[in-house]
Amino acid sequence: MSLAALIIGNEVLSAKVTEANGALLIRRCREVGVPVVSVHLVPDDIDAIVEALQLAKRRARWVITSGGVGPTHDDVTVRAVALALGRPVVRLPEMIDLMRAAYEGQEPPAAAMRLTEAPEGSTLLRDEALRYPVLVCEGVHMLPGVPELFALQLEVLLRGLEGTPVTLRTLYLHASESDIAAVLDVVALSRPDVAIGSYPTFDPTHDYRVKLTVEHRDAAQVAQVIERLTRELPAGSILRQGDR
Repeated sequence: MSLAALIIGNEVLSAKVTEANGALLIRRCREVGVPVVSVHLVPDDIDAIVEALQLAKRRARWVITSGGVGPTHDDVTVRAVALALGRPVVRLPEMIDLMRAAYEGQEPPAAAMRLTEAPEGSTLLRDEALRYPVLVCEGVHMLPGVPELFALQLEVLLRGLEGTPVTLRTLYLHASESDIAAVLDVVALSRPDVAIGSYPTFDPTHDYRVKLTVEHRDAAQVAQVIERLTRELPAGSILRQGDR
């Protein structure tokens, strides 16, 4: 039940804009319990998008793309997704109706009609909060790169994904990683199904030296590992516990 993402755009890789969609995606997926297995930064290049998408589909059930779905020359995501899935590009009647409605019944310009294109067989996720629906084909969700629009469409599609939120517990330690590595090795090897993370800090304003995280979809298993770490870590090394 995992997800992979492609953040598409020359402007991101050239630092013309600060990328924000990937961070939002990871945070929201974590909150709803959908694991994110990879996030790729990809230029506006059809071959590069096809390669990254095919890899992402091998790794994850769902794929989200961000960017490249507009009406300009560098918006090539729809064509690349169609090529990666072995489908022709067609115009969706529902999108044609939406575009004509946006132009109050007049024939939209040719550039605007590019927004009606999609890989053959695509479906639309509609919501009253969206001006335009989410475009989906074979588990690939094609979202805009504009952060405000991306955030709106992301919320709509996340409601349709099946996830189980994880339980996260945190230990803040007044000890170095070298001091705790032996204990972590033993506990991690004995409980490979429970994710244990160790994150040192060198910020003098922090009152701790290492933050340990323990997470799993089963809260009971998290509690068991926390209890064992509390018992086996060096005496006096735990400053406090938390849930984030």
